[in-house]
Amino acid sequence: MAGTDRQRTLIAEGPAIILVEPQLPENIGMVARAMANFGLAELRLVKPREEFPNDKARSAASRADHIIDTAQVFEDLPSAIQDLNFVYATTARERDAFKQVRGPVEAGQALRQRFNKGEKTGVLFGRERIGLNNDEVSLADELVTFPVNPAFSSLNIAQAVLLMSYEWMKSGLEKDTDTAFRGPDLEPAPKEHLQGFFNHLEDALQARGYFRPMARKEIMVNNLRGVLTRPGFSESELKLLRGVVVSLDYFSPKTPRGSGAPEGRKREKSAAVEASTEDSSNDE
Repeated sequence: MAGTDRQRTLIAEGPAIILVEPQLPENIGMVARAMANFGLAELRLVKPREEFPNDKARSAASRADHIIDTAQVFEDLPSAIQDLNFVYATTARERDAFKQVRGPVEAGQALRQRFNKGEKTGVLFGRERIGLNNDEVSLADELVTFPVNPAFSSLNIAQAVLLMSYEWMKSGLEKDTDTAFRGPDLEPAPKEHLQGFFNHLEDALQARGYFRPMARKEIMVNNLRGVLTRPGFSESELKLLRGVVVSLDYFSPKTPRGSGAPEGRKREKSAAVEASTEDSSNDE
């Protein structure tokens, strides 16, 4: 999808994010960036302190220019929400109001349901220092509060928008555990190959005196096998591990890899070459 098409798709989706009297243009830019991360693009500003659009906001948006470019500025909150069917107001403190209070997960799911029914929704965020006043909260249908540390409940406005944007995105996934990408699906190796690795490792450890005292060898071997059967190694993983054991078989600090083949390895190679030569002579 081309960049402009992608931007149009984003602008058509999700609740509007409404900032009431934001003070710093950098915060507006960081809000735009958080929205773009999670597929939201409709930003509405109520009486921003500084003139908007603003270069500081654009710089802080980190390429979320489509949100900055299409942001709408309003003189008052009623004007900013007049075309919406449902509005949440975010708050960090308990309010004296007869309004339902939701957590961000439940609110994100409710917004998704309303969006799927064709309703236009929005989420209100207040000023950096004092949040929303009671008059502004009264214009919302319900409240959203975040489960934060009560001893330190103040959230940066961009952080608050990020949390709600994340819950909006998550509400559209088939499963809560979905991720953007996954690791490779590895098929467990046949038991025959796993047994071959066990035998190889046991021989290598035996040669180095690992099994001490020898009376405990059987218990130690069983413990090793118990640990190594747990991961369900794939064929490629077993090859990697056997390569490690082979390296330990032939190389040591005295004769590290790159210093030439160790003496034992040289003898094995020489014997193999001689055997190959004899076979060739017999063929003649």
